[in-house]
Amino acid sequence: MSGSTQTTQTTASPENVQLAPDAIRGVLASGARPDAPSRAATAGVFWWRAMLKIKHIPEQLFDVTMFPVIFLLMFTYLFGGALAGSTSAYLQQVLPGILAMTVAMITMYTGLTLNRDIEKGVHDRFRSLPIWRPAPLVGALLADAVRYTIAATVIITLGLILGFRPDAGPVGVVLAVALLLVFCFGLSWIWTLLGLKMRSENALMGASMMVLFPLTFVSNVFVPPETLPSFLESVVEVNPLTILVTAMRGLIHGSEVTAEIGIVLAISAGLVAVFGPLTLRAYQRHT
Repeated sequence: MSGSTQTTQTTASPENVQLAPDAIRGVLASGARPDAPSRAATAGVFWWRAMLKIKHIPEQLFDVTMFPVIFLLMFTYLFGGALAGSTSAYLQQVLPGILAMTVAMITMYTGLTLNRDIEKGVHDRFRSLPIWRPAPLVGALLADAVRYTIAATVIITLGLILGFRPDAGPVGVVLAVALLLVFCFGLSWIWTLLGLKMRSENALMGASMMVLFPLTFVSNVFVPPETLPSFLESVVEVNPLTILVTAMRGLIHGSEVTAEIGIVLAISAGLVAVFGPLTLRAYQRHT
């Protein structure tokens, strides 16, 4: 066009624009990169996650609070007179057994928690986090130790109210509970492995009950083995829970049970040595 000035504007295409690396780093990260959390800190976070779930859904503690109370009252007052001559005498023997039985039956919770997280997809979110991979597993195991302690506290407190008197005093009770926690820690690895393998929470619970019911009831929790038929007595005497209950009764009442304590510790170490690596290997496949 005559009398007008033609101005040519050159616009750079996006692919021709080059940004300095320092400018990119300035936009993406305005400060120093934080240090990666330690393994203990990461496991502690998942432990606290489990504690918050208990806080917001306290009904989860029903089986570690009400079931022990029901078992102790029911077996003491229904069978105490017939089996021991008096409820007071029976209480001294049955309380350590019910304590071991109750805590052993809740060792499945780590596996149930893990199975539930996998089924709901929560576990996939954990996989994307820059954390120590076994942290959710370790945190759940530590949270279950709190459950075991709560159950033991409830049973012992109720027993003291009913007339339970440990001959070895508080030290014996604490040692017995500590031995129980060690055994249950080893036992929980079995259900943790099954929690990774089973397709549903109900399947895991059914499988665990098939093992735990014979383990707890075919033992010396309620009656002495010598009162049973000979073939059943042999089974009861080699039951790991029988050995555990015998050791706990000895610690609580001041009897010599060094051999039984050693066997329980060996069984616990064996469970961890066998099922621990298998569980971690199966867990790594999910992560």
